[in-house]
Amino acid sequence: MSGFVRRQWAFILYPLGLLPAVWLVWQGQNGGLGADPVNVFERSLGLWAFRFLLICLALAPLQRMVRFNLLRFRRLTGLLAFFYAVLHLAAYVALDLQFDIRIFGRDLMHRPFIILGMAALALLLPLALTSNRWSMMRLKRGWKRLHRLVYGAAVLAGIHFFLSFKTLNRTSALYLGLLGLLLVARGPLVWSSVRRRVAGRP
Repeated sequence: MSGFVRRQWAFILYPLGLLPAVWLVWQGQNGGLGADPVNVFERSLGLWAFRFLLICLALAPLQRMVRFNLLRFRRLTGLLAFFYAVLHLAAYVALDLQFDIRIFGRDLMHRPFIILGMAALALLLPLALTSNRWSMMRLKRGWKRLHRLVYGAAVLAGIHFFLSFKTLNRTSALYLGLLGLLLVARGPLVWSSVRRRVAGRP
């Protein structure tokens, strides 16, 4: 059974990753999101996007600790982060703005946390589109350079997350602290890769 699970992990874990979205929709339909369900629904989707992005960043440092191939889950967690970010944006446009594109355009020009959130999503888009074997073979070394955009996306998402709360509370402090730790932990790996590239080594 364990061998089957290892071979079929994607078919098992992708549906599991979608369960939070299903649960939020169910809660929204049954009055479980409190007095401001649209705001709770929208924020919860954004929080799950940030969680999966943090998990994606954590895989490489954790792999060094546990001696287990965790990088196989990088595409899964990255795609889930992108998926929840798109749902977060869709909920904002559809439920909050009622598809009023004029208000969305105005927010995109004048509200910093909206600008930063859209910039983070824009950085995640090419990563999602190229998170497949064909792109890896096509881009070769350029694929790794492209996917370093995840660090910029994480920083932008973290600032967007903080500004959306408008204050440093326990929730925002916890997740921003985790982001800081992960960026520090990933720093030596990125620096080592840059040094190898400068030296002409693979």
